[in-house]
Amino acid sequence: MSQVRPLQVADIPAVAGLFQRTFRDDRKPPPPALEAYLRRLYLEAPLCDPDIASLVHVASEGDISGFVGVNVLPMSHGPRKLRAAICGSLMVEPRANDPMAGARLLRTFLAGPQDISFSETANALSTQMWTRLRGVALPQYSLDWLRVIRPSAFVLDLASRRIGAARLFDPLARGLDRYLRGRMQENELRWTGVPEIWTSKGLKVTETDRAGFAALIEPLTRQFALRPDWSEEQLAHIIEEASQKPDYGAAVFASVSSANGAPIGAFLYHAHPGRVARVLQVLAVPGQAGSVIDCLIGHAAQRGAAGLRGRTQPALLAAMLGRRVAFTQPASTVVHSRDEELVNAFVNAQGFFNGLAGEHWNRLAGEPFE
Repeated sequence: MSQVRPLQVADIPAVAGLFQRTFRDDRKPPPPALEAYLRRLYLEAPLCDPDIASLVHVASEGDISGFVGVNVLPMSHGPRKLRAAICGSLMVEPRANDPMAGARLLRTFLAGPQDISFSETANALSTQMWTRLRGVALPQYSLDWLRVIRPSAFVLDLASRRIGAARLFDPLARGLDRYLRGRMQENELRWTGVPEIWTSKGLKVTETDRAGFAALIEPLTRQFALRPDWSEEQLAHIIEEASQKPDYGAAVFASVSSANGAPIGAFLYHAHPGRVARVLQVLAVPGQAGSVIDCLIGHAAQRGAAGLRGRTQPALLAAMLGRRVAFTQPASTVVHSRDEELVNAFVNAQGFFNGLAGEHWNRLAGEPFE
């Protein structure tokens, strides 16, 4: 008989192989660095909890045929202290003759002792399984956003992901973008992300370090009814991991302050000059999301980014609508809880989730593990 049980150290090589076949190159064995990282991420890190463990599906023959990676997210809802569980990599061996393996994994995960469960990477099939188990899809949290800064470089970056030799056209793209910018009227230049956007409003953008960025998270998220409640060690771990994404480029931490010096926002993104920058987190006090997004666009333009890509939150969505931002939906954010009040906090856009309070901070995205 097949079974679902907690992940053990001895399972890591099999899980790494399954991860490699599912999400990376199935023609190659998993590199040792990937095995080491999966062991740390799901068994040893400060966000692991033995009561809310990652799970493996063991086939009747004894082989591991499925896996769901789980990390814990401490949260607070008013005076209540909660444990949220983040459902990360859900995968099933495609050659396994067991179509119910994924459903068993998800059902066992959702039946755990956590107060609330999330995923921000649910594909169409996973979203169906969540909703059948009384989960709720959250459309306002489920969009990726795209902002073009240098059109030619933006298109070239997209093409180079399929055809590596496209990078040979970098000089041509840079020249074409300079030409296009020169042809723009003065009132059009702001759409290219000119840094003067923030100075004209009296705002100040200051690059900071990991500790400085961490110190801004609590004051910039306290407006949310349901929000993260990390320990200092947990938050430091997340930010350290989030900064190590060499495929995405160097991590940039920055704060935004008003003319009187009060912090109104912050952002974290990864950038290679001439490529689309990956935005992991945007924070803003109520009423200032538009100004913070302008500062982000301008700052990334100053660093040579071709464009920006990130994940939406309801608090940012309205401000993005007037800033030539496009939206796609590669995956859904879903939530499940036996406590309807907690689910409603997210349905009503009163919960903070995605970015650092989600899955994309870990190095499974943005780290080649070669």
